Amino acid sequence: MSTPSEPRPPQDGPALEPIRVLRPRRTDALAELMREFRRETGQEPGGHESVALPGPPAGSEALTQELPPVARQKRRHTDAAPPGAGLRRAAVAVAVLAAAVVGFAGALLLRGENTDDSAAPAPPRSAASTPDPTPTPTPTSPAAPPPAPPVDPDGAGTLREGASGPEVTELQQRLLRIPDVYRDGSTSGTYDPTLTSAVARFQLWYGIRGDETGVYGNDTRAALESRTPAGTS
Repeated sequence: MSTPSEPRPPQDGPALEPIRVLRPRRTDALAELMREFRRETGQEPGGHESVALPGPPAGSEALTQELPPVARQKRRHTDAAPPGAGLRRAAVAVAVLAAAVVGFAGALLLRGENTDDSAAPAPPRSAASTPDPTPTPTPTSPAAPPPAPPVDPDGAGTLREGASGPEVTELQQRLLRIPDVYRDGSTSGTYDPTLTSAVARFQLWYGIRGDETGVYGNDTRAALESRTPAGTS
């Protein structure tokens, strides 16, 4: 007989209830279910079934012909050339080229000889064709005209430094009539540097631009003669 267990003292807290129960997993039933599924779908070796294929249509045997066998192409002879074949070909090419050069040179020589032989000597001149040794007189060309005198770029009657004569004396006399232009100047008739400075001063004071500075040209002559009429002292 079992001895009764000793009574436990009552617990003061609330009683505990189970939340989750653990039990062993039934793997054998799941494996059996998977095997049955594979048999039904044909994935299991024992689950295949034979299906009869449809036969060929009537008269298809007559349309079917056997293809003729494909003829084999003859392989090209790919044996390696003998070691001296390249040298022999090069020697033959050189010999042909040399023969062509020699033939061309010979043709040129023959052509040159024929050209020299074909040149006939010139016939001798007859006495009738001998030119007359007496030279024929040629007409003399007329004598060239004398060179024209140089044209003065400032116009005819232009006076400049180095000139002399009565025209220079007249210039000096006219400049003496212009106040403070040629003061106490000479009337020797020689175009000296003093007279050149006086002419340049007159051109500057009266704004004469047509002549070179210090040269008594047409514009300077017209301006001076307009301010110094003839006959006034």
